[in-house]
Amino acid sequence: MSLGWPEIVLILLVVLMLFGANRIPEIARSLGKATREFKRARDEFADEIKNADGEAEKKLAEKGDDKDDKNA
Repeated sequence: MSLGWPEIVLILLVVLMLFGANRIPEIARSLGKATREFKRARDEFADEIKNADGEAEKKLAEKGDDKDDKNA
C-alpha cells in the first residue's frame, strides 16, 4: 500500500487545519531533534556493542595464550 499525491496533499491539508501554519515549523523542529537524538543513541549503543565484543575477544585470546604458556 503506497500513498499517492492526492493522499499526501489531503494529509498535509488536515495537518495544516489541525495545527495551524505557525505551529508546523515548531513540530518539524521537534521531530528533527527527536530523530537526531535517536540516531545518536543508536550509534552509541552500536559502539558499546563493538567495544564489548572486542574486549571479549581480547580476553579469550589472553586465556588462550595463558594455556599455551602453561602447557609449554
